[in-house]
Amino acid sequence: MLRLGRRDVGEDLLIMAIVNRTPDSFYDRGATFAREEALRRVDEVVAEGADIVDIGGVKAAPGTEVDVREEIDRTASFVAEIRERHPDMIISVDTWRREVGREACRAGADLLNDAWGGTDPGLAEVAAEFGVGLVCTHAGGLPPRTRPHRVEYDDVMADVIARTTALARRAVDVGVDPERILIDPGHDFGKNTWHSLEVTRRLDEMVATGWPVLVSLSNKDFVGESLGLPVDERVFGTLAVSAVCAWQGARVFRAHNVAPTRQVLDMVAVTRGVREPVRTVRSLA
Repeated sequence: MLRLGRRDVGEDLLIMAIVNRTPDSFYDRGATFAREEALRRVDEVVAEGADIVDIGGVKAAPGTEVDVREEIDRTASFVAEIRERHPDMIISVDTWRREVGREACRAGADLLNDAWGGTDPGLAEVAAEFGVGLVCTHAGGLPPRTRPHRVEYDDVMADVIARTTALARRAVDVGVDPERILIDPGHDFGKNTWHSLEVTRRLDEMVATGWPVLVSLSNKDFVGESLGLPVDERVFGTLAVSAVCAWQGARVFRAHNVAPTRQVLDMVAVTRGVREPVRTVRSLA
């Protein structure tokens, strides 16, 4: 069983909508940095069918330094506004820092999305303290906001499974509810395009660990390099790999483009037989 916020997820496939409070995000170029634009975007993704809103205060790539105080300013009070505006929404904060996680939880966050693989072990302890969820991500041992350089693995999926499940077990050991833990292969993080493609093909091996799997595929470089497309033309490629991961059993999909992702996930669920079609009259009337 996966439990996030007050929701028992069951077999549902969830969309985690990305709303970045940063002026330099790789995809939206700061479109939701301003508070009013960010709130408008939250309302929009909720209407489009998002199950989770993921708030980020620091872009993943190298760039201008953002200290702890600035990251808290960008995220915590915004979490409180979302909580007031959408009381039942699952709210996630994308951070690797315990100080940010603590203030986000005080403001009402339900999930801490640690994209940098436990760089700050105290983040898991914050999740335990507040009874919230935790995403345990494979980043290949890289420090935050660094790009991989000629990274090599004997077996990339073996490394992904070993690191993410170790993080998950440690989280349980410090008191995080095991039903609130997800693991994430970390596409593009600590990986080249070949690695990310292999992880995608073999995602069922992660699913077989028993931990719910989150994937963050949206408009990433491995999609762009595979198709030879710039960041603003990667939607269809993203939807294709989303369907591949959904078929293999991924549970949560971090996405910029919510409405088309919702259709893809619903169609996969119907095809797998875990969701009923909306209507079935063909050849029956």
